[in-house]
Amino acid sequence: MTIMKTKFNIYITLALTILLGASCSDDFLEDKKNYGSYDDTFYQSQERTQAYVDNQYYEFFSAYKSPIATLVGSYTDTNSRLTEELGGTQDLINPNKTLINAADASGYYGVKIGTGILNHPYNRIRECNNLLEDIDIKGAILDKTFRDQAKGQMYYLRALQYFDLMRTYGGVPLVTTVQAAAADNPEIQLPRAKVSEVVEQIVKDFDMAASLLPRTWASAGSNYGRVTKGAALAQKARVLLTYASPLFNKNWDGSNDRWDAALKAGLAAEAQLTADGYGLVGSNAKQWEQMFLVDNAFCPEAITVQFCGPGNTAQTTNNSWEKAIRLQGQGGSGGGTPAPKEMIDLFPLADGRRPTAANGYNDFTFFVNRDPRFYRTFAFSGVRWAYKENTTAALWTYRWVDGASKIGFADGNSSASSTAFVRKMTNLTATNATNYQYSGTDIFEYRYAELLLNIAECYAALGQTGNTLAYLGRIRNRVGIPSANNYGIGTLADKYAAIEAVLYERRVELAYEGKRYWDVQRWMLYDNATLPGITGGTVSKLGLAPINGTQRTGNFLQYKNTAASEKTDPITAAARAAVVADPDATNFQAQLITLATFYNNNFVRTPLVTALDNFNGAAVKIKFNPNYYISGLNATALTQNTWLLQTIGWNDANGGSGTFNYQE
Repeated sequence: MTIMKTKFNIYITLALTILLGASCSDDFLEDKKNYGSYDDTFYQSQERTQAYVDNQYYEFFSAYKSPIATLVGSYTDTNSRLTEELGGTQDLINPNKTLINAADASGYYGVKIGTGILNHPYNRIRECNNLLEDIDIKGAILDKTFRDQAKGQMYYLRALQYFDLMRTYGGVPLVTTVQAAAADNPEIQLPRAKVSEVVEQIVKDFDMAASLLPRTWASAGSNYGRVTKGAALAQKARVLLTYASPLFNKNWDGSNDRWDAALKAGLAAEAQLTADGYGLVGSNAKQWEQMFLVDNAFCPEAITVQFCGPGNTAQTTNNSWEKAIRLQGQGGSGGGTPAPKEMIDLFPLADGRRPTAANGYNDFTFFVNRDPRFYRTFAFSGVRWAYKENTTAALWTYRWVDGASKIGFADGNSSASSTAFVRKMTNLTATNATNYQYSGTDIFEYRYAELLLNIAECYAALGQTGNTLAYLGRIRNRVGIPSANNYGIGTLADKYAAIEAVLYERRVELAYEGKRYWDVQRWMLYDNATLPGITGGTVSKLGLAPINGTQRTGNFLQYKNTAASEKTDPITAAARAAVVADPDATNFQAQLITLATFYNNNFVRTPLVTALDNFNGAAVKIKFNPNYYISGLNATALTQNTWLLQTIGWNDANGGSGTFNYQE
């Protein structure tokens, strides 16, 4: 994926012919204004057609500014904040709220298409349809390869949009032509298609895209980030994995058909991408970290990538992640991105085993003897975390209390609310001149590692535990985890243990990349509760603890003795400098042991005054209701399209119970 540096306004800049119907119907899908109809000469210009394609990339991806953001077009971090990765109560996990009415449902579906230009899902789909219908007829004079590649990109983008609609709503109307405006035309009053029909269309589109797109693009610099044949095949594999998962597949545990299809698609994508030069990057955790910083150039790990740029101009999309993760003491603007204790305690030990007390894990000196990826995912007091203005900077986020109960904060980090902070995908040469807000670091939306994990999951669901271990081993081997005992994974007793092992590895390898919510959703992991007519119970089958009833926990790292004054740090700069641990140092592990002793001698862990998960200041526990897995259509969509059925578990615009079952 790429953001072209200059947005091409297809409606104004090129003075396109816009045919506006006279109808004023309230129907969302019925009232199709012909703003997307162009005269017969439009597609006769390769320059105009290319700009049209580039504008579609802009409409789809211009809001994609953070790796934890999801849903094409809108790209917010709401879904990621529903998981264990980040604290802060959201409506869908707030036990004080029950959302069942259409007015409370997701608004992602959009509003009716009218005379204005809106960047909503069906607007984006319409623009894809327009080019697909017209380019071979009105643009027949254009080079065939150019036309095929333009169509391939539109098939890809249309499929991608339908996939996010499916993940949000289940079945949705399938519009694959440019519909003429009409106030009352039953032919365009399209019903919600079954999920199976939506998946069939998505797969068909990705197959068409793969047949038309190049394996790699010529003029790699100017075409950096455009989707490829391999990307289309990888997305197809992701779609079929989702379709095979329990949320949409009530027979996931009894029938292999969908898992077989997903595995076949995954292996085909792996073969194609490998042949095209893609693969896992590096052989240690440092190279794994540096992989995320490959900028505006081919990275073998990045199947799809969002192009970001530095600077403050209207033509540039910045990556907001660096600003979000940096703390005040580093020149940031807040408390960084605190890691809940549950995430700190998640990552394996250095030998790949789970971090349990029986395996020697100490949750106070949590940084000792951990998976190499831990130190590239999290930062903590006493560890090196550089930036342009200070290449030897270390993070310190402890606080102290004096005899008058006044509080001081190390390095001015008064907003710190955890003992560790997310640093994954950080740029150690980023400037704090403007609080890191103009980062140009690209975002990898789909990595080769995820594809391997998708394949591993299919093998697991099929009971092929040996193949599951082989693919998980590839993920762990490249970051330097020893191969003993299957890279610490041990023996997988059955397919349920294998699935759990894959989901665990996904939490570690893909942490803070916007993937966890989709895993929780498609495996229905909040608890075993289900709606009538929906099959669930996966939490128990996989031997997992439900997410519902848990909290994302924050803590203070506090100086253990009474300080002389809130204004004077009780720990000297020299004492701190003597124990700094540098992940790039050859004696890093020895440095961590020294730092652990320093922690034991100087600090205690204390609870936050206000919990990370709170409602009006009172601590709350996660409560995600089963109707939230698939959103209902919101009131606007239903009142503008009265023939559409509401989703089960949700009330329609008139208060009636929804009947659309996404598992049928």
